[in-house]
Amino acid sequence: MGGNAPGRQRRPRPQRNIVSTTSLPQETPDAAGSAGTQAAPVDGAAPNPAPTPGPRHPGAPVGPADVEPAPAPGGEAPVPPAPAPGGERPVVTEPLSTEFGRIDAQGDVFVADGEAERLIGGYPDGVPEDPFALYTRRFADLEATVSLFEERLAQLSPKDIDQTLQTLRQAVAEPAAIGDLPALRVRVEELAGRAEQRKAEARAERRAAKEHALAERTALVEQAEAVVAQDPDRTHWKQSGQTLRDLLEEWKTLQRRGPRLDKSTEDELWKRFSGARSVFDRHRRQYFSALDQKQGEAKRLKEGLIAEAESLQNSTDWGRTSAAYRDLMDRWKAAPRASRKEDDALWARFRAAQQVFFDARRAKDEAVDSEYQENLTAKEALLAEAEALLPLHDLEDAKRRLRSVQDRWDEAGRVPSADVSRIEGRMRAVEDAVRAAEEREWNRSNPETKARAEGMLGQLEEQVAQLRAEVEAAEAAGDTAQAADLRDALTTKQAWLDQIRSSMA
Repeated sequence: MGGNAPGRQRRPRPQRNIVSTTSLPQETPDAAGSAGTQAAPVDGAAPNPAPTPGPRHPGAPVGPADVEPAPAPGGEAPVPPAPAPGGERPVVTEPLSTEFGRIDAQGDVFVADGEAERLIGGYPDGVPEDPFALYTRRFADLEATVSLFEERLAQLSPKDIDQTLQTLRQAVAEPAAIGDLPALRVRVEELAGRAEQRKAEARAERRAAKEHALAERTALVEQAEAVVAQDPDRTHWKQSGQTLRDLLEEWKTLQRRGPRLDKSTEDELWKRFSGARSVFDRHRRQYFSALDQKQGEAKRLKEGLIAEAESLQNSTDWGRTSAAYRDLMDRWKAAPRASRKEDDALWARFRAAQQVFFDARRAKDEAVDSEYQENLTAKEALLAEAEALLPLHDLEDAKRRLRSVQDRWDEAGRVPSADVSRIEGRMRAVEDAVRAAEEREWNRSNPETKARAEGMLGQLEEQVAQLRAEVEAAEAAGDTAQAADLRDALTTKQAWLDQIRSSMA
C-alpha cells in the first residue's frame, strides 16, 4: 500500500535541535525613516536580519541552526557599503572606541580580535546614539549560546556534542560582534575538552545500558525457556500460557524504552524466545490431543460398564448380583477419567443403574424385616431369661436352663437384619460366661490335676518349714546376709504355696 490515505496529511517530522538559543539580533532602520538619528549598520550579517526573539524557555534545546553563521568563505572582512545615493558618506567628527572596538571617521566599525583588527560593519546613513549596542549584543548572544551548551552538555549525545561544537567554532571564528573574542574562543575550546570527556562517559553509559538491556532480555528468554522445560503432564497450561503472554508484553516494553541491541544479538534472543513459544504451543496441542484420545477411550470403557450395570439392575439373585455390582465398582474406579462434564454424566448413569437394583433389594429386606419383627420380640424375651442366669451360683442348674433357652432360640427363627448383630452378641456373652465357669470347675475337680497339685503342695509345705528353720538358725548365728537371702527364698516359696491352696479351694 503506497502513498498516504485520502484526506490525510503527512505529519511533519520534528527538527532535531541540539542546542537552542536566540538568533543573533540585528537592528533595522526605523520604519518611519528617521535618517540622521537611527542609521542602519552595514556589515557582514545576513541581508535580512531577524528581529530579536523573546525570552527562551529554560528547558528548550539549543541547536546549531540558531547560532550566527560564520562569515563568507575565505574569511575576508565584508566590504564597506557605497555612499548613500545623492551625497557623501556621513563623517564622524570624533572617532568612537571601546575596549574591543572602534568607529572611524567614515562610520566603519572595527573589532579588536586579539592582536589584529577586523572591519565588521559600518553606518553609511549616520551613527546612532549607541553605535556599539548592536555588536555588543551579538557578542552577549554568543556568550549565552556557549553558556547554554555548557549547561546542557551532560544531557547531550556524542553526535549532538560534535555537531554543536562544530557550529559554535564556526560562529566564534570571525563574528560581526564586539567583545573579548579570543577569551570566548578559549572558552569554547575548554568546553571541547570537557565535551570529549562527556562523550567518553556517554559511550560508557550507553555500553552499560546495552549490557543491562542484554541481561534483562536474556533473563526474559530464560524464563520463557523454563516454562517450556516443564513436564507436559504436570504443566498448568492456562497459567503457563498467561506467563508467556506477560513475557511477550515485557519484551515489547523493553524494545520501546530500552536501548537497542546489536541486530545479530537481538535476532538471536528473539529466535530463542519465539522458539520457546512455538515449542510451548506444540506441547500444548500434543497434550490436549493425547488427553482427548485418552478421555475418549475412558468414555467408551465406562459406557461398557454402564451397559453391564443396566443389564443387572432388574435381577432378583440378590447375593450374586450384589457381588457383580461390587466388581463393577472396582473396575469403574480403576478406569481412567473422561472430561469432567462427561465423567459426571457417565457416573450418574452408572449410579442410577445400581440404584434400581439396590432399591429393589432394600424393599425386599424391609418386607422380610416386617415379617421377622415377631421373632425379634420372642428372642429379646429369651435373651432376658438367659441374662438372668448371671452371675452363676449353681453351674449345673444354669447349664440346664441355658440349654432350654437355646432350643427355643433356634425355634424362634430369623430376626430383622438390622438387629442380628445386637441380639446374637448378647446371647454369645451369656454362653461364653457359662463355658468359662464350666472350664474352671473342670480344672478344679480333675483328679489328675488335683493329685499333682496335692503333691506339689506337700513339697512346698516341707520347703517352707525348712526355710523357716534355716532363717532362725542364721539369725541366731548372727549371719545377717545369709538370713536375708533365706528370707527372700522363703517369701517366694510361700507365695507359690498360697497360690496352689487357692486353686484347690
